[in-house]
Amino acid sequence: MAFDPMLTIFSLLIAIAGAGAGFVIAASRFSRFASAIGGGVTGLAIAVMHYTGMAAYRVQGIVSWDRTYLVASLVLVVVLSSLALYIATAKPVRHYRIAASAVLLVGIVALHFTGMTAFQVTPLLVDNSFSNPGAMQALALSVAAVAMVIVGAGLASYIIDDSVRTDALDRLRHMALNDSLTGLPNRTSFIDRLDHELDLSSEIKGKVALIGIDLNRFKEVNDIRGHAAGDRVLKILGDRMAGVLQDGEFVARTGGDEFAAIQRYVDQPSLEDFLARLAGVLTAPIEEGSHDIAVGASMGIALYPDNATSRETLISNADLAMYRAKADLTHHVCYYDQSMDDTVRARRSLASDLRSAIANDQLDVHYQVQTSVSTNEIRGFEALLRWNHPEHGFIPPSEFIPLAEDNGLILQLGEWVLRRACADASTWTPAYKVAVNLSPVQFVHGDLAKMILEVLMSTGLSASRLELELTESAIFQDKERSFNVLRQIKALGVNIALDDFGTGYSSLEMLRAFPFDKIKLDRSFIIEAEESLQAKSIIRAVLALGKSLEIPVLAEGIETQGQLSLLGTEGCDEAQGYLLGRPIPMAQLVEKGTLNMRARTTGSFTDLSVVTPSSNVTISTSPARTEPRARSA
Repeated sequence: MAFDPMLTIFSLLIAIAGAGAGFVIAASRFSRFASAIGGGVTGLAIAVMHYTGMAAYRVQGIVSWDRTYLVASLVLVVVLSSLALYIATAKPVRHYRIAASAVLLVGIVALHFTGMTAFQVTPLLVDNSFSNPGAMQALALSVAAVAMVIVGAGLASYIIDDSVRTDALDRLRHMALNDSLTGLPNRTSFIDRLDHELDLSSEIKGKVALIGIDLNRFKEVNDIRGHAAGDRVLKILGDRMAGVLQDGEFVARTGGDEFAAIQRYVDQPSLEDFLARLAGVLTAPIEEGSHDIAVGASMGIALYPDNATSRETLISNADLAMYRAKADLTHHVCYYDQSMDDTVRARRSLASDLRSAIANDQLDVHYQVQTSVSTNEIRGFEALLRWNHPEHGFIPPSEFIPLAEDNGLILQLGEWVLRRACADASTWTPAYKVAVNLSPVQFVHGDLAKMILEVLMSTGLSASRLELELTESAIFQDKERSFNVLRQIKALGVNIALDDFGTGYSSLEMLRAFPFDKIKLDRSFIIEAEESLQAKSIIRAVLALGKSLEIPVLAEGIETQGQLSLLGTEGCDEAQGYLLGRPIPMAQLVEKGTLNMRARTTGSFTDLSVVTPSSNVTISTSPARTEPRARSA
C-alpha cells in the first residue's frame, strides 16, 4: 500500500478550510438556523477530508464500497456536527464546551469507523516493491507536524486570549472601582474600604477616623472658567491628595466636588498631621493660565466607635460635621459632636410640624400698613406670615422660611399665604391694596401666573388690588424667563413691586426692561439715613430715579420721626415701618377701626381670557370654584 501525497495534503486543507467556514457560519447568527447550517458545513468538510484521504490510498487489490455504510457515515457526521455547534452556540447545558467537543469527537469517530466498514479490499498477490516505507514515514511526520502546528496555534491563542481577558478584567475592575477623572477610588471602593477598616477596628479594639471633604469655591471655578478648568482642578487635587497618603490612610472621590478620607486612628497628633497634609494640598494655589486658583475645602471628622457604631451613621455624622465647617466662616475643620445630631433632629421635627401647620391651617397672616408720606393716608397693607408653634411659641420667618425651602414646602406655603391674603383683602372696606412677597422658588415655578389667576377668581379679589413683591436676585437667576413670567402676571392686571432695592444688583437696565409698579427701598439705608451722608445720598438718588421713571418709591423700616421727615423732604411717595404701624392680625385692624369688613364673596368671573404679550398664550377659565384646589409640595 501507499499514499498519494498531493491528495493527502489536499485532504488536510479541506478539513481546515471547511471546518473554519462552518465555525464562521455558526458564529455569525445570521439566522436562527445558523448553528445547524454551520455544523452541517463542518460535517461535510470532515467527510470530504476523510474520503479524499481514502482516494489517496493506493493498495494492490480490488477496492469496493458498501453504499449503506457510506451514506450512514455521511449522515452521522453531518447530524452530530450540527448538534455539536448548536450546543457550542446556544449553550443549553452547563458545561457546553465539553459537551460540544464530545459530540463533535463522536461524529468524527463515527464517520471514520463507519466509513472504514464501508471500505472493502480484495488483495492481489504481488511483490513488496509497491510499498515505500520511507515515503510513508515522511508523510506521517508531515501530517504530525501540521497537526502539532495547529495544536500549538490553539494553545498560543488560548494563552493570548487568557492574557487579554485578564487585562480587560483588570481594566474593567479599575473602571468600576476608580473615578475616571481623578484616578482616585470611587464611592464603591470607599464603602468597601470603610467596611474593611471598621471590621478590623472591631477586631483589634481600635478606632477609625472618617473625614468628609467638600471643596469651597469649586462652583466659582466652573462658572467663571468653565467645566474643563474644573475638571483639571479636580484631577490636580486628586493627584495631590494621593501623593500625601501614608500607611493606613485612604482617600476617595465620592461625588462632584466631594471627597472622603479614612485613617486608622492612632492618636490625636497623627490625625491632626493627616488633616494638615490634606489641608495643605487643598488650599495650595493651582496655576490655571495666567491666574492662580485657590479652592480650599471644608472638612468634617467623625470617629468610630466614639461617634457612631455603624457605617451609615459614621458617614452621616461626618457629613454633618462637614456642613457645619462649611457654614463656619472662620473654621474649615469641624469635629462631630452630639449637638449637631440634635440640631438636625430638631429641624426635621420642625419641618414636620410646619407641614402639619400648612395642612391644618395653623399659620397666621399679619398686616403692616403702608401709608402716603405726604398725606399720611393708608395706601395698602403688606401681608406677613407668622407661625405661633403650640410648643415652641413664636418662630420667626427667618427660621421657618428657609426650612420650607429646604424641605420642598415653599410652594405650598407661598400659595397658602397668597390665598389667605387675597381672601382677607376681598372683605376690606375701603378696598385697600394687599402686598404679598414671592419666594425665588415660587418665581421659577412654571404655573405661577395660572395659580395667581385661580386664587384671584376663587377669592373674588380684583387683580388691581394685589401687589406682588419680589427681589432683584430672584429675577437675575434667569432674566429672560423672569421677565416673561412677569409679563404674564402683569397681563392679569396685578401690580409688581421690586423689593429690597439697593441691596442686590440694582441694575438700571432691569428697571428699563420691565415697567415695575413700585420700588421698595431697603430698610438698611433708612436706618443710617440720619447719621450717614452716604446713605442719605443713596436715598436721594433712588428717589430721583423713581421720579424720572415715574415709578413710586416706598421706603421700608421707618422707626423714627426724623426718618419720616427726611423722606418727606426728599419727596418719597410711601413709607412702611414700626413708627407707622407694626404687623398685627386683621382682627386687631378691625378693632382699631383701621379696616371694616364685609361678607366674603367668591369670584364671579364667567369668561376671563388673558393674553400674555410675550407668548400670545391665552389662559381661559371657567366659573371659579368656591373651594380652593389642593396642591402638593
